[in-house]
Amino acid sequence: MASKGRRPYHLVIFGASGFTGQYVVEEVARTVSEGPGGNLKWAVAGRSKQKLEKVLEQAAGALSKPELRTEVDIIVADVQEPDSLAAMCKQAVIVLSCVGPYRFYGEPVVKACVENGAHCIDISGEPQFLESMQLNYNNQAADKGVYVIGSCGFDSIPADLGVIYTRDQFKGTLTAVESFLNFNAGSEGASIHDGTWQSAVYGFADSQKLQSLRRKFNHKPLPTAGSKLKRRGALFFSNEIQQYSVPFMGSDPSVVKRSQRFLAEEYQSTPVQYGAYVGVGGLGSVIKLIFAGMMFWLLVKFSFGRSLLTKYPEFFSFGAVSKAGPTRKQMEASSFQLALYGEGYTEDQDPSKGKPNAKIRTLVQGPEAGYVATPITMVQSALTILNESPALPQKGGVYSPGAAFAKTTLIDRLNKHGVQFSVV
Repeated sequence: MASKGRRPYHLVIFGASGFTGQYVVEEVARTVSEGPGGNLKWAVAGRSKQKLEKVLEQAAGALSKPELRTEVDIIVADVQEPDSLAAMCKQAVIVLSCVGPYRFYGEPVVKACVENGAHCIDISGEPQFLESMQLNYNNQAADKGVYVIGSCGFDSIPADLGVIYTRDQFKGTLTAVESFLNFNAGSEGASIHDGTWQSAVYGFADSQKLQSLRRKFNHKPLPTAGSKLKRRGALFFSNEIQQYSVPFMGSDPSVVKRSQRFLAEEYQSTPVQYGAYVGVGGLGSVIKLIFAGMMFWLLVKFSFGRSLLTKYPEFFSFGAVSKAGPTRKQMEASSFQLALYGEGYTEDQDPSKGKPNAKIRTLVQGPEAGYVATPITMVQSALTILNESPALPQKGGVYSPGAAFAKTTLIDRLNKHGVQFSVV
């Protein structure tokens, strides 16, 4: 395991001058007192020294911390230059990788971390990247005592830890959870940054490859307890959240399944079946969504279509995506709510007999998902590794957040930082 003593930095933020990276910088600056012994040594890294200086300047102004201009070290490193990545990783206990789309830029960082003994955390919502890292680096990471923990942002900490929280709060054996996600925008409206859109475009284009990747794991099917969870339709009216809903196309189902598999194999927990949905609103929103969705599916299959989608994101997303990303005002007024509906068996019931006889409802809620909640969940994940290493899995490896943090106090930490878990 990476020794805290020998390395100059607890955390290095790689890709710190990217759109999300700049907000991760601010979040780290806010939480320095939560580092080991009340102190956190950190640095920023990326391709351009000038851009990194500008990000520190901006953070100094936003947080009224002028010392950030002079006290935070800058490391120049580039995914195209493996030697520069190796030099960066040798200096860090943990690298926070903020370079998306991860399918293009993520692997060199994971490789350099594993080879040079640094733990790695990312905020990818790309199942193909996450699962191929597990396939290709898990054994090597285990040998080196390195933890590589993907999807530590809004994808997929609320869902993954939300399922674990629901299981822990349930008195008995929890067997199934369905989650319903709701985004709330303020009067300024909401916006998604172009980088997130690009990840989605390339992710959907490659969805066939994901199936063949999964076959390489040779996983046995997970045993199911209780009634088999039925999949809902492609579009349905949800009585739970009283609006039209669609299946959630992000990484949550894939990440939750990986965590449930690990917890079942490692701790003999009963695996929880999981379905993820997102609310899309009333009929007007549904019509818009169907139209945009059809256009997206049609174009994403061809390279010409993909270049159109990535070149004109605002047009093809009906203004939901912009190259500039959301403004600070938009972020301040936005929030998310993830409602989890669980069912299972009370302590006196046998899960192998009869139908589930108990229900639970929990809520994970927080600020704007992509660029406020994501830096919070990422930084708290890193602080959990630094402060609670005995509670992590016994050996290193490539883990999902639920697998890595199930025995830690990460949920309590998030509750204190505005990403809140509660029983309703």
